[in-house]
Amino acid sequence: MSAFSPRVLALCVTEARPLVLTVSTMRYLTGVALALPAATVTAPLPRIAQGAAAWMLSIFAIYLFNGVTDITEDRINGSGRPIARGDLDARTAAVVAAGAGCLALAATAGLPAPMLWIVAANLVLGYLYSGPPLPLKDSSGGTVAVLCLSGLLSYLAGFTVATSGGGVAAPVALVLFAGVAICWMVFVGMPAKDLSDIAGDTAAGRRTLGVLLGERMSRQLMVGAAVLLLAAFGAAVSLLHVRLVGVVLALAAGVVAVAVAGLLAAPRPGCQDRRHTRRPYGVFMGTQHLLHLTAVLSLI
Repeated sequence: MSAFSPRVLALCVTEARPLVLTVSTMRYLTGVALALPAATVTAPLPRIAQGAAAWMLSIFAIYLFNGVTDITEDRINGSGRPIARGDLDARTAAVVAAGAGCLALAATAGLPAPMLWIVAANLVLGYLYSGPPLPLKDSSGGTVAVLCLSGLLSYLAGFTVATSGGGVAAPVALVLFAGVAICWMVFVGMPAKDLSDIAGDTAAGRRTLGVLLGERMSRQLMVGAAVLLLAAFGAAVSLLHVRLVGVVLALAAGVVAVAVAGLLAAPRPGCQDRRHTRRPYGVFMGTQHLLHLTAVLSLI
């Protein structure tokens, strides 16, 4: 079967995690929306859409390649993604990932010049995270570095396209939102994701936060960090008089949901269902979507 047949491409999209692709595109679009007040000339919609396509293709390539390199731990953890369950050949997926990376670079043609380097830098980060010889995903420090840098690049991409190449100061609202969104990924998303992957990560020799701290400490860190992040963000929005009150309320709802999910994810005797320990990650991901949607709507 061709590497680019409809069935294979559909499996590749599933492997690359549609929810991740969606929220990554939302980060870019939030960068666009929050940058518009600083733009001297509003970027046309086709150019914004082209930038979104270039960014999403880079994320698709990165996460598909990550699936190719995560086969051992995914199978131990009982992942239902196509490569782990044997429905998608890893070599085929690698070819598609490489093709998507090339398309991501090509899609920057005609966009502001910095977009080529932003997308290229994101692809390099993706390879360094998953690829040999020393994948950064094997350590919590490496994971944090990649999350922070890739997150910043997503908002920078939106800002660059919206302002036709930058040259203006980033609005306070964009800087503040990018900061809280990245902290949510690092301090809540990382421990939430690790909860269901500890066994596989340990077998693969990875030193993730979940492996280093254990399941109970990871849950406590996740909830404590969420509460502190809400307090700090709420105070910053109030002091700086930024139009992000709706985002504060959305984050508050997410923090409550994460705390409840963290309690429900505590180990139960005889329970081996992976969905049980995936609840906090699902809530974290849902909150990410809500935060970005609320940030965009706050400008209407």
